[in-house]
Amino acid sequence: MAEQKKEMPTKYNPKETEAKWYDYWVKGKFFEATGDESKTPYSIVIPPPNVTGKLHLGHAWDATLQDILARTKRMQGFDTLWLPGMDHAGIATQAKVEAKLKEEGLSRYDLGREAFVEKSWEWKEEYAQFIRDQWSKIGISVDYSRERFTLDEGLSKAVNEVFVKLYNKGLIYRGEYIINWDPATKTALSDIEVIHEDVTGAFYHMNYPLTDGSGTIEVATTRPETMLGDTAVAVHPKDERYAHLIGKTVTLPIVGREIPIVADDYVDMEFGSGAVKITPAHDPNDFEIGNRHNLERILVMNEDGSMNENAATYQGLDRFECRKQIVSDLQEQGILFKIEEHVHSVGHSERSGAVVEPYLSTQWFVNMQPLADAAVALQKTDDKVNFVPDRFEKTYLRWMDNIRDWCISRQLWWGHRIPAWYHNETGEIYVGHEAPEDSENWTQDEDVLDTWFSSALWPFSTMGWPDEEAIDFKRFYPTSALVTGYDIIFFWVARMIFQGIEFTGERPFNDVLIHGLIRAEDGRKMSKSLGNGVDPHDVIDKYGTDALRFFLTTGSSPGNDLRFYWEKVEATWNFGNKIWNASRFALMNMEDMGYDDIDLSGEKTVADKWILTRLQDTIKEVTRLIDKYEFGEVGRLLYNFIWDDLCDWYIEMAKLSLYGEDEAAKQTTRSVLAYVLDQTMRMLHPIMPFITEEIWQHLPHKGESITVADWPIVHSEFIFEESLEDMNQLKEVIRSVRTIRSELNVPMSKQIELLVRPANEKSLAQLERGQAFIEKFCNPSKLEISTGIEAPEKSMSQVLSGVELFLPLAGLLNIEEEVARLEKELTRLTKEVERVDKKLSNEGFVAKAPAKVIEEEKKKQADYSEQRKTVEARIAELKA
Repeated sequence: MAEQKKEMPTKYNPKETEAKWYDYWVKGKFFEATGDESKTPYSIVIPPPNVTGKLHLGHAWDATLQDILARTKRMQGFDTLWLPGMDHAGIATQAKVEAKLKEEGLSRYDLGREAFVEKSWEWKEEYAQFIRDQWSKIGISVDYSRERFTLDEGLSKAVNEVFVKLYNKGLIYRGEYIINWDPATKTALSDIEVIHEDVTGAFYHMNYPLTDGSGTIEVATTRPETMLGDTAVAVHPKDERYAHLIGKTVTLPIVGREIPIVADDYVDMEFGSGAVKITPAHDPNDFEIGNRHNLERILVMNEDGSMNENAATYQGLDRFECRKQIVSDLQEQGILFKIEEHVHSVGHSERSGAVVEPYLSTQWFVNMQPLADAAVALQKTDDKVNFVPDRFEKTYLRWMDNIRDWCISRQLWWGHRIPAWYHNETGEIYVGHEAPEDSENWTQDEDVLDTWFSSALWPFSTMGWPDEEAIDFKRFYPTSALVTGYDIIFFWVARMIFQGIEFTGERPFNDVLIHGLIRAEDGRKMSKSLGNGVDPHDVIDKYGTDALRFFLTTGSSPGNDLRFYWEKVEATWNFGNKIWNASRFALMNMEDMGYDDIDLSGEKTVADKWILTRLQDTIKEVTRLIDKYEFGEVGRLLYNFIWDDLCDWYIEMAKLSLYGEDEAAKQTTRSVLAYVLDQTMRMLHPIMPFITEEIWQHLPHKGESITVADWPIVHSEFIFEESLEDMNQLKEVIRSVRTIRSELNVPMSKQIELLVRPANEKSLAQLERGQAFIEKFCNPSKLEISTGIEAPEKSMSQVLSGVELFLPLAGLLNIEEEVARLEKELTRLTKEVERVDKKLSNEGFVAKAPAKVIEEEKKKQADYSEQRKTVEARIAELKA
């Protein structure tokens, strides 16, 4: 498509325009990094979407911001690699595949592990194409030749390498601890996979009887079903109320187990009764107390959240059903004496939504402190990761300072299986890249690694690591930038940083651009339950990809949330339409102009010089703002330049030359139009890739695609500083005359006398240079520009910067008729003012009406009064 096409369709149709270009770009390999050593490398890795379904508006926003960077850098001559890929999403994908099997009357256990994993791979292949199709709809310029998947062979090798090395350094260990357990998916969760929500629950107050019969001790809990696993009651060693009870025992109700009263500094004497029931197998704090006092750990639940054999008569009940039953039984026995409503924060699984259960389990953990220390230390050096906006560095460091060990094992089949084997007889643990040689004597760990474990390696594992001589790793790592939402700073950004430092000795990316979340119009989070979500495909079908991308780009500043408004997307579609129509007009007047026919050396009008100068300013600012990641400002700057400067002013002024008889002037104006449109389409291309490619292909051009056209640079020879002053004065004169016409209801088609008195010789010269434009846009029957003009007796006048305008009234309107019209308007406005004054002076109205209504009436009062004042002044002026 390198040849110039002659005609653009009359109407801008996003569907038709956008449908053809993506395949052309991909087949042309315009998005592929070349490895050209003469170019500076620039790289981004895409945050890999879960291979489980649809991309949402947040993905579209994230991808658009990255695409702006990738397309800009590619056009600026960088060897740009934007690496795509997808995440295997362990819990989410396994849940989807199991649900599909359930529809067929099967479970994963019916298939067995190997067959289930094969089914999961089939699912992956099917849904990966959905993701690619959605990427193409959004128009992102990723290098598909380097697409990766977190479970592919190379990344699996990297994952095993990292596990083995961390284990050998003592930074990965296996132990029995309280972990976050999801009973719905029956797997462990890391702390940041738990979403805390305020829930109205209750405090259940109970009296545990002392074994010696001498009394009771009060304890309280929000989870009475766990009392079946109590192995102690704890009090503070300095609490005088209970000093005499330390060392005694209580008899656990229902179970009948005798448990000790222990002293521990953890207990808050001021909270509740000052005595705490201790359940080491079901609470992380109780677990630590249990370790200090060598208490037994009794699990009372199964992995699915039902009660187990240690739950006495409640065995088999769901945990929440057990809660109801045990509360009833304890009340009946007189043990439970008070239920107090209590709002507290309850953890829910990010994946399944189930209430998370603190649960004693043997799992694999990463010892985080040494890794976190190295990551924090990096931020004190010149090689630190630059957060944009920088306030998010504090968020990141705060989390690092309060780091806890990371539970990395998951009770799933879909994922990276933990490379650990247990000797069938001795129980010895072996960790390695391959199974032990006598593999028949060993059994591999059944669990897989947390999905985030592999995602944390994404910037370097995708580049070929652990082969440190891999071409892409040497050329493109560390990556240049990462773009992601603030909601996964802990999930992902932090983990990539500490793993990057640990295994490559470098930060994984130079900059990390943080954006917010997309919210509904009212500011609420989009969700299925609220029914306020918006599918990006619906937006694209209605207004096109470019309109969506421009809205997403300009709707927010870095780090802030973005509210979705349909009317704003429609406004950006109108912007695309404006660009289309302006380009079509320009092309219709370029006749058979080719790229080599563009000649900017001819004599230029004030408008020609002005638009060329404004273009250079815009190029400079757009380039600067992109480098600062201020994409919203980039969009607004381009919008104003295109809509106001190019379309509303320059193209209108260009018509004088284009429709005139001077062939040299025509050629210069055509050349300026072609050049300015070409450069403007290049600047706009990273945000609106489809419409800009379509227009650019119609313009005189060289090259196969705008995607690989050179980025615009500032040309000092096209900066004419005096044209800015000239044009500002011309625009002020033209606007003022149009305003007076409007106020006096004088149509543009009616000629008027216009007298222009410059304040000095400089203004005179400026006005004379632009005289043709004043004649064109003010439509005077007579135009006089002179420093010696005397003000006519009856005229409308306007004082501007460096110039005065006079429009004799005789040529504008019938004075008597205008006075009569204005007096009628004055009567109407006086009545309105009196009506509002009466309303606002009514004490009953002011006392009862909502504040908003009163505010509206006050605004009407001010508006009507101002209008009446203006009409009175106009009548006085006309009668004078």
